[in-house]
Amino acid sequence: MLDINQIRKQFPILSRKVNGHELVYFDNGATTQKPNSVITAESNYYQNENSNVHRGVHFLSGLATDKFEETRITIQNFINAKHSHEIIFTKGTTDSINIVASGYRSLLNKGDEIIISELEHHSNIVPWQMCCEQSGATLKVIPLLDNGTLDITEFGNLLSKNTKLVAISHISNTLGTINPIEKIIKKAKAVGAKVLIDGAQAASHISINMQNLDADFYCFSAHKLYGPTGVGVLYGKEDLLNELPAYQGGGEMIKEVSFKKTTYAGLPHKFEAGTPNIAGVVAFKAAINFITGLGINNIAKYEEGLLQYATEEVLKIEGLKIYGTAKNKSAIISFNIKGLHPYDIGMIVDKMGVAIRTGHHCTQPIMDKFNIPGTARISLAVYNTKDEIDICINAIKKAKMMLS
Repeated sequence: MLDINQIRKQFPILSRKVNGHELVYFDNGATTQKPNSVITAESNYYQNENSNVHRGVHFLSGLATDKFEETRITIQNFINAKHSHEIIFTKGTTDSINIVASGYRSLLNKGDEIIISELEHHSNIVPWQMCCEQSGATLKVIPLLDNGTLDITEFGNLLSKNTKLVAISHISNTLGTINPIEKIIKKAKAVGAKVLIDGAQAASHISINMQNLDADFYCFSAHKLYGPTGVGVLYGKEDLLNELPAYQGGGEMIKEVSFKKTTYAGLPHKFEAGTPNIAGVVAFKAAINFITGLGINNIAKYEEGLLQYATEEVLKIEGLKIYGTAKNKSAIISFNIKGLHPYDIGMIVDKMGVAIRTGHHCTQPIMDKFNIPGTARISLAVYNTKDEIDICINAIKKAKMMLS
């Protein structure tokens, strides 16, 4: 059992007030709050360890390098990657996807096909559109069903010998749908396609095991795992990362440079040009330790209980409709109330200290599918409580009364 009161004490921001009310933070799908251990780790780096990594023989450079690489090992263990050099540090999930998409521009030819889905975040749509435009490949889309799940039968129909890559989110940031990626990966591999999984919404909520999953690429961001902003991870199988061309040129990613020819460093440095967000990477280890200390399965079970309770309570509001009713979903509830604009709901509940997200959530194709301008979204984390859900529900009811 998790001691939620003790967990909440680790997050200083949760004790602040907003508009005279205790903060209820339900925008975890956008970014999670940070525990003291993460804040302290980043501060300590700048106070006691600050130096550039991999480039110096002096004490501080060695210390910073050790701390930086410790995080790489921690993430390797967290996702059960085979090698630590298969962990590439990036700016975030968007950056990670772009590295792969940019590389595939030179690996694809006219007639090749990439498959994505209708529920993807823009960050897993636009890079592949750009990739197809420059390579001549064709982009295909798995349709979304009315309950917020993917049409897996149609996915099977889309697959062919021309399919070179399938890029799918693990969990929808808007609908909360947990996609059957094991089945998707198996079907893709049957036709020889590679698979990239956008794990931005999954890594802090459910267990991830690269050896069992067999994804070729997997991406996620630190700031959605109680860690710093500006840090992300691209996991890729060693042979595929070696096959991808370098994404950026500069320091750190080179082996030898002359005006005649440059050769590139091996993994992971090939994809880590320039000075990275060292403090953020160092602090990311504390965030991973926070999650593993609680136990990812314990977190998943607790959040499942929150989702069930919140769903039951929110549906008691007359005229409210939830978008995304998959049986297998994460702790995300997107909704609208008949006759009300989601933006107005978000503005009013904010006056009562409740932080939710409103808009299209960078998933405009989903909004087009349901013919709506956007939704209000509640996204929960391990530090949230049923009492907070009650406060949020009451705030939504008051907003409805004021707007009706």
